[in-house]
Amino acid sequence: MHLKVYKSLWGMTGPLEEQIQQIHAAGYDGVECAAQEIQEPAIFKEQLTSAGLDYIALVYTEESDHAEELRRRVEGALQYEPSKIVAHSGRDTMSFGKTIRFFEHALRVEEELGIPIAHETHRRRPLYSPMSTLVLLRELPDLRINADYSHWCAVTESLLEDHREALTMAARRAIHIHGRVGFENGPQVPDPRVPQWEGHVAKHESWWDMIIAAHLARHEEFLTFVPEFGPPTYMPTIPGTGEPTANLWDVCLWSAERFRKQFKERTK
Repeated sequence: MHLKVYKSLWGMTGPLEEQIQQIHAAGYDGVECAAQEIQEPAIFKEQLTSAGLDYIALVYTEESDHAEELRRRVEGALQYEPSKIVAHSGRDTMSFGKTIRFFEHALRVEEELGIPIAHETHRRRPLYSPMSTLVLLRELPDLRINADYSHWCAVTESLLEDHREALTMAARRAIHIHGRVGFENGPQVPDPRVPQWEGHVAKHESWWDMIIAAHLARHEEFLTFVPEFGPPTYMPTIPGTGEPTANLWDVCLWSAERFRKQFKERTK
């Protein structure tokens, strides 16, 4: 099994060409960003091709008819030839029945369009908590997820000590990882590189180990990972100055390299 590490464009600044060149020079395998926010499709595709980078498309739904919007967003993203879709779709306010119908529709879209869809374990979305996710995964055996456990930490105000069953199920269904480190009171620690947060980093890595093991058990060809730390105000800031607590590019690069070492150790 091989690892592919993608860099999110979230928080990056400057001309797109410079961003792509910076990502390529840093040794990433690809780019992840919201397909519906790409301003110049032809230029974006040409720059990815020139740099030899893969693409994972993020799509999100905000309209009242989330099901039909999801289909439209996924269809629009296919022009960029993504390896998979990460879907921020649906709402945590939907009833259980409506949520089931929404994901059944999403599974039909995935099958009809022939593209893997990883649904976000994100606040505000149906998979926002380990409890709701466990119930939905039991009901929908073909549903696959993007594992961003930082949100579950914030929602449950814990390091998921009481949610082993949900973590086990999620590991079996995860086809992508957003490797941000969260804590009991938020979705992103101020700087994962400092000793204060070593325990939280190790806890997240133990959950990612479960995903690696599940991929190995299924004989998957690839595992994909994004060190998806975000800019202020997702990243905490210094009171009074608004300055970020860490350099976002450096944190993502550190996270990418650390996961590469973890993956190599677990798969050797």
